[in-house]
Amino acid sequence: MRVALLYSGGKDSTYAIDYCRSRGWDIRYLLSVKPTRKDCFLFHFATVEHTPKLAEMLGLRHILVGCDVADPALEADIVKKEIETQQEHDPVDAVVLGGTGLQETQLRSVQDALRVMKIEVFAAHAGMDHDAVMEEMLARGYVFLITQVASDGLLPWLGKTLTKENLPQLLADSRKYGFHCGGEGGYYDTLTIDGPIFAKRLEVVGMKKLVEDAYCGHVELSLKIKEKPEAVISF
Repeated sequence: MRVALLYSGGKDSTYAIDYCRSRGWDIRYLLSVKPTRKDCFLFHFATVEHTPKLAEMLGLRHILVGCDVADPALEADIVKKEIETQQEHDPVDAVVLGGTGLQETQLRSVQDALRVMKIEVFAAHAGMDHDAVMEEMLARGYVFLITQVASDGLLPWLGKTLTKENLPQLLADSRKYGFHCGGEGGYYDTLTIDGPIFAKRLEVVGMKKLVEDAYCGHVELSLKIKEKPEAVISF
């Protein structure tokens, strides 16, 4: 199957690449959407501008487009228009999103937009428990930072790297404060900086935290691509 991935650079869309490769699907390209505003319904705001580096490390074709609207249907139409353009010379059978399917507004909006093109749209790990997915990712060596938060209890996590050691605390906080443990629904966003599918890794050389109020904030990062010792790529 030929697929495109809607790619934010976060943990879920990165693990979707792993999912597709494990099934032998032909990943034709990654499509990233960088908003100019923070109130978008479908797309991450923080750090999406770094997706070209991740695509370079993955050896995948990458498309980065902008978004200046905040409406699910209009945002999905941005995806539709780009997919339509790509279908002329590099067609796909499906568009894959990260996550377990609980990002319902994003999933349904993109499904509705692409239905007329007969392109399937689904979440890579639909139906799975997100805490189990994160445990699996961390056990496999993925490294991701929390880059944007929008919930009570999450501001102390802004800019932190999730690890096997601190994941239980995040899960406990999610139960205490009521946010989704994996961030689905916009509670928090992430950026993946390393993992078994990458031949190289990203190194954070600068981080600025921008806090808007007691619940919301995001980071601005300076990153560079670094070699990995004895890099082993796992598909």
